[in-house]
Amino acid sequence: MTTATVSPNTAVRLQSAAGPDTAALFSERLAVAGRPLSAVTGAEIQAPLIQGGHVRYANLDYGASAPALSVVSAYLNEILPFYASVHRGAGYASQISTSVYENARNIVRDFVGGRAGDSVIFTRNTTDSLNLLAGCLPTVDGRPAGDVLYLDIEHHANLLPWQGVPHRSVVAADTLAGTVEAIRAELEQGGVSLLAVTGASNVTGEILPIRALAALAHEHGARIVVDAAQLAPHRRINISADDVDYLAFSGHKLYAPFGAGVLVGRPDWLDAGTPHLAGGGAVREARLDGVSWATGPARHEGGSPNVLGAATLARATQVIAALDPDRWHAHESAIRSFLVEGLHKIDGVTVHQIFQDTDPDTDTIGVVNFSVEGYDAGLVAAYLSAEHGVGLRDGRFCAHPLLKRLGLPSGSLRASFGLGSRLEDAQRLLAGIEELRRTGLGWDYVVDSGRWVPANDTRTYPDWAPNTPGTAGAAPCTDD
Repeated sequence: MTTATVSPNTAVRLQSAAGPDTAALFSERLAVAGRPLSAVTGAEIQAPLIQGGHVRYANLDYGASAPALSVVSAYLNEILPFYASVHRGAGYASQISTSVYENARNIVRDFVGGRAGDSVIFTRNTTDSLNLLAGCLPTVDGRPAGDVLYLDIEHHANLLPWQGVPHRSVVAADTLAGTVEAIRAELEQGGVSLLAVTGASNVTGEILPIRALAALAHEHGARIVVDAAQLAPHRRINISADDVDYLAFSGHKLYAPFGAGVLVGRPDWLDAGTPHLAGGGAVREARLDGVSWATGPARHEGGSPNVLGAATLARATQVIAALDPDRWHAHESAIRSFLVEGLHKIDGVTVHQIFQDTDPDTDTIGVVNFSVEGYDAGLVAAYLSAEHGVGLRDGRFCAHPLLKRLGLPSGSLRASFGLGSRLEDAQRLLAGIEELRRTGLGWDYVVDSGRWVPANDTRTYPDWAPNTPGTAGAAPCTDD
């Protein structure tokens, strides 16, 4: 068993341990980001502390799954009584559910600035969407018409689906400009049918120049797909203006529950591709020895669809589309800059990024990646949760090649935030890290089922949740 041991009598401060410089940073940004920009469900839940008592949970893990917007939760309660099977029901509730589900396509298409003929296919998540597209790549005489080209910085969702088809990878340079040129050089070799890129890194929050990359792909006869799982919750997207062919994102990162995703894009590849889910609804006619497949979204949405997931995803896009872009950006930028500047001031803390020429004001979303010298990332995350009520992500973020190139093969820490965040959340994180560097851990910790957890933990879950904190963590995601 792995242990991390200190005196259990170490004093734990629940209020900010920030010094004068951090306090000044906090004051400057309080007017902009002192309150959430939009109300989210669960914003005031109380987290039990290992040393006793409770504190408001500071959720800095939006990049994994964002809390549902309160407006979306209310909408769910409104439509839930009418939930029924869609497309083949003559009943009143079924007709309403069908109307809601199909109208959700129009809402999502408008949200991303889609073209009139673009298909909107509802899936489980971004990973599902990109796997669907991988089954629709064009062929000539039964052979792939070209390779898929992707960067080494991609999330596994935009990496693994392409490894089952002809593919090439490009090592991103240490600048955005250099990375664009590296992609250009590979495209000039010819034979690429699709460029697959992330809109914003799920590890560092850095934004890629999508419009320039789309133009580059088209210049060399390729199409482009953008993994917008992280970008869509933080920036408005217009695929018509940017000339993006395909776009994928997830509801669970966009303040909507129920695990729906979406793929939006040009219909020709999708209508000719292999149906993603062979089953009811995906066919024109089924025979005992063959089938005539449908075209349009139905071709890939076999089985009963996630009606509530699609509906709440669409409602979330409406809320986000109505945001004032200047206030939205200012709110997020204030939290991010406060956190980054505060982390830079703490001895032994390193903030990580991919590109040297990233502009922190315009080229980043609400994601900050960092590590603390002398401490395993999982241990820091467990400490912040148990002793400060701060939730953030540790590990390799399903981006193993990127973590290796950053020199972080065992992982790092990621704080991510959004519409429901407030400056106090970042302040609590900084206070916790400052205290860790100053006085060390305030409790004993052990590794249980691959995760750091407090030793002798007597905290409990709600009555309706399994009380298994030692085994409820994520898989360690490491090779044996």
